[in-house]
Order: sequence, then C-alpha cells, then structure tokens
Amino acid sequence: METGTALAARELYRFYRAGEEETLALRGVSLRVDRGETVAVVGPSGSGKSTLLACLAGIDEPSGGEVRVDGLRISHRPETERARLRARHIGVLLQSRNLLPHLSIRDNVRLPQRAAGRTPLTSARELLAEVGLGKRSHALPRQLSGGELARAGLAVALANAPTVLLADEPTGELDGETERVVLEMLRERAAQGCAVLIVTHSPEVVRRADRVMALQDGQATDAARPEP
Repeated sequence: METGTALAARELYRFYRAGEEETLALRGVSLRVDRGETVAVVGPSGSGKSTLLACLAGIDEPSGGEVRVDGLRISHRPETERARLRARHIGVLLQSRNLLPHLSIRDNVRLPQRAAGRTPLTSARELLAEVGLGKRSHALPRQLSGGELARAGLAVALANAPTVLLADEPTGELDGETERVVLEMLRERAAQGCAVLIVTHSPEVVRRADRVMALQDGQATDAARPEP
C-alpha cells in the first residue's frame, strides 16, 4: 500500500457576496489526509463543512488558497480540467445527490467511468456486486431502499478507484445496521490505501475515524482523538 499525503489544502478561504453583504464561509483552513487515513470533519450547521468539501472536490473554487490531490493542484483551474481530475482521482459520496434518477444503478456507476476517459480498473458489475447490489444493477434509484441507495452511491463514488474519497453526511438518513455496513466499506477502502474524509454529525463515524477535525465559523481545529 502506498503511503504519504493524498489530499492537501493550504489556507483555504471562501467568500460569498449577495448585494452589499459578504459571508466568509472558510477562513484559512489547512488540512492533509494521508493514504489509508480516515478523517472526520465535525461542527455545527453553518460552520463551513459542506463548503470545505465542495472546495476539496473541485466542485467549488476557493477564493484563496489551494487544494492538491495526489500532488496535483485541482483548484484555480477551468471547470473542465477540475472535472477531469475529479473523475480520475476523487470519489464524492453525497447523502442523496450522486445518483441520477433517470439512469439505472449500473449506468450511474458507468457515468464517472466514462468521464475519466480511461479503462476502469473495476467494472460497474463488479463494483455493484462488491456493495451487495449485483442483482439490482438494472433498477432505478427510486426502486431502491434507503440502505440500497447508500450502497449504490458508494459504488458511484468508488467507480474509478479514487485516491481520495470525500463523503458528506453519508450515513445521515440510515438506520444503525446500514450505517455500520457503509462505514465498514469506507474503512476497507482506507485499508487499501484510499484517503477518506467524512463530513458528519454521527458519533459512530467520529468513533471510527483515525483523526477528527472540528470546524467553527469557517476555522479549523484538531478535535480530541476518538476512543478506540
């Protein structure tokens, strides 16, 4: 398994302006996540967690600072370049928004694989079998249970064997047993060398993390290490 830094952010700032009003969502946030490490990001609503994740994923551009994934700068590039780098290096797992409703689960997985522009290491069929959905590959998202949706979203996030996996409240609407299954899958990926960062309110996610970072008013601090 490779070691070293997979994700690094330096002095991230993010401003939003509405008329005369300016909101400072991130105030100089720096972080690093190593291969094989799981980091939980916690903090109250409005603290900047989702803004941070969007900047790390290259979905949003920071107003200042930079993000590097696998040594490559993803920030301050044209959107087409960010999208290509994201497809090749980053898996993004959202609570309810990374499945297109009109596509089958199999085609949802194939979409980021096509966007990466290279032959995937693992086929959509194999990925869905890995998350326990091998027999549901032709189903549409609306035909899946909550637990199946969570696992399908994970398959999409893992479609291109990403260096970094970013998850935004991935277990927020799951029952305890499904949360445990999803977290086990995330930990397995970390054990294989993926860097995992999870934005969460879940005590169970925090307990299983290697390290916890707290956000408050757009600023970051290291939180207490969870008990084993």
